[in-house]
Amino acid sequence: MNKNESKYFNTSLKMNDALISLLRKKDFEYISVKDVCEEAKVNRSTFYLHYNNTFELLEEVIERLNSSFSNHLNFNKTYKTIVQSSNLDDLFLMKDEFLIPYLTFVKENKKIYRAIKNQPSIFGANKIYKDMFDSLFSPIMSRFGLDSKWHNYMMDFYINGITSVIFDWLINDCDIDINELSNFIQGLVISSYAKKSN
Repeated sequence: MNKNESKYFNTSLKMNDALISLLRKKDFEYISVKDVCEEAKVNRSTFYLHYNNTFELLEEVIERLNSSFSNHLNFNKTYKTIVQSSNLDDLFLMKDEFLIPYLTFVKENKKIYRAIKNQPSIFGANKIYKDMFDSLFSPIMSRFGLDSKWHNYMMDFYINGITSVIFDWLINDCDIDINELSNFIQGLVISSYAKKSN
């Protein structure tokens, strides 16, 4: 990265941090370009060099958050090996060791996730879910013997269901304890399996 690229990147990070800081104080729809510029200590022309509007800035913030979360769990490296060598019971993802880090991450960034609840296209989740699906979920479903034609349907069912639960939790200011919510989500998933096996 040369000096100009580094400066551009650092300025972008400053505006990302500014938006996150502003989201702690007010809702996204009330944050203006002027607010971001004042918080980041940059001028408007600098902002427009990077973004067309605050929605693009929010999209970048969320993309970085999702990337950070994905890297933290190291889906592409750690789990690829685990999927092939683990017992089936160990591949069940709806358990505390997977849910609690995810729910904690969402709670720590609740202002940002609440900001995009009504703007789902900005969420930028499609790419992260695609990466997770290709490297983790689809191989796990294959290990459980599920025909590949059902993989996308199964993921839509679980992702949309869990996302709805989490958004309701965010609307209520994360008022339910993370461990309790994790147990509830696991109960929903286990119930659906139990019905299938009866």
